[in-house]
Amino acid sequence: MIIPKDHPRYESLILREKIIEGFRKGIVVEAGLIAHGRGEALDYLLGEKTHEQAVKAIEAGAALLLLAERPVITVNGNTCALSAKELVELANACGAKIEVNLFYRSEERAKKIAEVLKENGAEEVYYVPEAELDNLSSERRKVSMATIESDVVFVALEDGDRTKALVEKGKKVVAIDLNPLSRTAREATVTIVDNIVRALPILIKKIEEFKKKDRKKLEEILKNFNNEENLRIMEKILRRGIREIEL
Repeated sequence: MIIPKDHPRYESLILREKIIEGFRKGIVVEAGLIAHGRGEALDYLLGEKTHEQAVKAIEAGAALLLLAERPVITVNGNTCALSAKELVELANACGAKIEVNLFYRSEERAKKIAEVLKENGAEEVYYVPEAELDNLSSERRKVSMATIESDVVFVALEDGDRTKALVEKGKKVVAIDLNPLSRTAREATVTIVDNIVRALPILIKKIEEFKKKDRKKLEEILKNFNNEENLRIMEKILRRGIREIEL
C-alpha cells in the first residue's frame, strides 16, 4: 500500500503497516494488532508528540539503565516489528542483554523475533527459556537466566502482571507505555508515557550523553524522579487531549 506523505495520519499509518507486516511474517499475533490499535488511540489523545514530562521520565530511565549492573532489554512481537534496530542500539548503548519474552508464546515465533533482532545487529539474543518466574502463571513466566540474574529490566508494550512479578523479585523496571493508567505503568519503577518509536531514539541519545556523568549525578537524577507524580502529570495531559476534541 502506498501512503501519500501529505496524509495527515501518515506517521501513524506507517506504524500500522509495520505491525501488519510483522503479523504477515509471524512476529506479531492477532492480539498484537488489537493492542496496537489501543495504543494508537491513546497516542492520538496525547497529541502524537513527546511531552516534556516524558523526556524527564526518559532521563530517569537512562540514569537507571546506566546505574544497572546487569540490565536486560525485553522484546515482544510488537516492539520488534516497530523498533528492532533501535532496541539493539539501546542494548548496545547501556551494555544490556536482549531477551525475547512473549505472552502468546511459541518457539517458532520467539526464534523469528530473535532472527530479526540479529539482522538488525544483535550479536546474541536469549529466546530459549532457561527458568521461570514462580510468581507468574502466564507464558511470560518463561525467561532466560539473563532475566533471573538481572537488576534492571526494560519493557515496552508489556503485560502488567509480568512487570509486577519482576518488581516483586527485586528488579527495577523501565517501561514504555502509552497508557499512564495501565498496570505496567503503575508497577514500573520508571514509566515513559510515549510512543516507543519516538521514545527510543531519545532514550539512546540520553544514555550516550549521560555516560559522561559520574555515578553520583546519575543517582541524583533518579532520586529527583517520582513515578507516581510522573503518571499523574501524564494522566492530566491525556485528559486534556480528550477535552480538546469534545464537540
